[in-house]
Amino acid sequence: MTGSPHTSLPVQRLRPTAAVSPERSEGALPNALSPATAPDDVGVLLLVDVASRARMWGWSRVVLGAQPLRKVPGLRLAKALGSGHHGGFGLRPSPSRQGLFTLFSSERHADDFIRCSAVVAGYRERACEFLLVKLRATSCRGTWSGASVGVSATVPTVGPVAALTRASIRPTRAWSFWRHSPASEAALAAAAGCQLAVGLGEAPVLRQATFSVWESQAAMDAYARGGPHLQAIRGALAGEWFSESMFVRFVPQLMQGRWQGRDYG
Repeated sequence: MTGSPHTSLPVQRLRPTAAVSPERSEGALPNALSPATAPDDVGVLLLVDVASRARMWGWSRVVLGAQPLRKVPGLRLAKALGSGHHGGFGLRPSPSRQGLFTLFSSERHADDFIRCSAVVAGYRERACEFLLVKLRATSCRGTWSGASVGVSATVPTVGPVAALTRASIRPTRAWSFWRHSPASEAALAAAAGCQLAVGLGEAPVLRQATFSVWESQAAMDAYARGGPHLQAIRGALAGEWFSESMFVRFVPQLMQGRWQGRDYG
């Protein structure tokens, strides 16, 4: 992975420049106001390396899932996520690293969550490393538990971009998915312009996600359009590996904290 520890990643502050109309879908999410696409969606991702003294608390966050966030104003989606060993990928779980992805219906709600939420404070207090990323989407394809992410930003001509990919893997296709994982992981770690990459999981083996930050849109595109990643995507499409998937590109509006020895913000 490029970049050296203890350096800051510059982040542009962007206001929404485009929006999509709300779309309705059937069913209610237990942890969301609506599964529909909101016109001013803002995502907040927490990456946490839980201190050894708080490991039981950390595991309880993954087990409880969205329950502690049910009454958070403006929340549309919340996913408590485990991570691979050392915050990477693969089937071996990390005993301490985890994530929380949240999606809010407005920037005001997202900012209130960042500044005032007891949930965020709880993670900060129990973490030996903590990174918070605030995000607006430039594109979204697919859904997560029936929810999509509203597009409210344009692709920047300069500066960092981010990507979130997640999938519910069909049990009969799990082996096909995981046998591509080592090559894709190695290619991502070595990709030029990759500032951060972390493997996350909503559930072991079958519900997986990847979050990455890139120095530019060109660097992200170069990785996505070649090598093991492209082979895996083609295999997934041809083999119908996923029962549900979502691929989102973001502009990071805010990055604060420390992850894997590197300072951000």
